[in-house]
Parts: sequence; structure tokens; C-alpha cells
Amino acid sequence: MKKIGIISDTHGFIDNKLKNFFKDVDFIFHAGDIGNVDIIKELQEISKLVVVFGNIDNYIIRQITSEFTIIQIENIKILMTHIGGYPGRYQSTLYNKIINEKPNLVITGHSHILKIIHDKKLNHLHINPGAYGKNGFHKLRTAIRLIIDNDKLKDLEILELDRNK
Repeated sequence: MKKIGIISDTHGFIDNKLKNFFKDVDFIFHAGDIGNVDIIKELQEISKLVVVFGNIDNYIIRQITSEFTIIQIENIKILMTHIGGYPGRYQSTLYNKIINEKPNLVITGHSHILKIIHDKKLNHLHINPGAYGKNGFHKLRTAIRLIIDNDKLKDLEILELDRNK
């Protein structure tokens, strides 16, 4: 059994509330728009970090990350990218990867809108954790925590905080 944390769009901002929310996770997944390398270092101090770059990330972050990542945790295959869309409206590159890789969990970022959707057609759970940073149009900063237990995703929790506090 593994506990994972999922965030996106930090835009250079994390705080102790997020660190406390992720303190017991085995992995943190960051779906891009990290903002700066210091965020990567801070998250690595909490747990193992799986990260992709986003459209605002500079060449330094792009040199140490990738656009897509695929990782298996227990019996769950996870595919993550920053800009990918959502069920029924996937970007073509992500759609093709989903068809070829057949992941159980797809994580995207970019929209700043928290979405958790079971994609019945492609048979996976789609998660966009929204945005944790303070830049953007969103009103809430959001993050997700869940448990992977063999081939099951369970005990999903959402952290919601006022963007300006």
C-alpha cells in the first residue's frame, strides 16, 4: 500500500499546509508549472518526487524533467503530463499514449480546475489536481492525496485553501 500526493501549477509557491498534507506520502506527483527549481528541492525533502514540466517552466526545469512520465506503483500504471485535456477532450499526443500504454490513472495539470473523472471509455481514472500556486484565475488552491492498494485507488482526499491566504 502506497500513499501518494498530487499537485500541479505551484508557480513557485508551496507552504507548510501543503507540506503537512503530504508529510506521510510515499510519492508526490507534480503535474507541471512548477515555477522554479527550489520547489522541486523542497518537495524532494518530503518524499519521492515524480514530476513533469509545464508550459511556464524554464530550460533548467526542462533539462531535469520530461513532458510525459509513466510509472507503475504496485499494480497501478500512472501516466502524467501537464497539458493533456480530460476525458472526451484529450490532446492527441496524450490520447495516443493512453491508447498505447493503457494506464489506470492519468494525471494532468494546466487548467487550474480540479477534476476527478472516471473515463469509462478508456478505462482509467483521470485526475487534474487544480492549482496550488497563487497565480491564476482559480479561487482555491487544491491538492490531492490518495492510497494505491495493489490494483485499487482509494481514500482520496482533497485539500482546499483560499488562494489569497
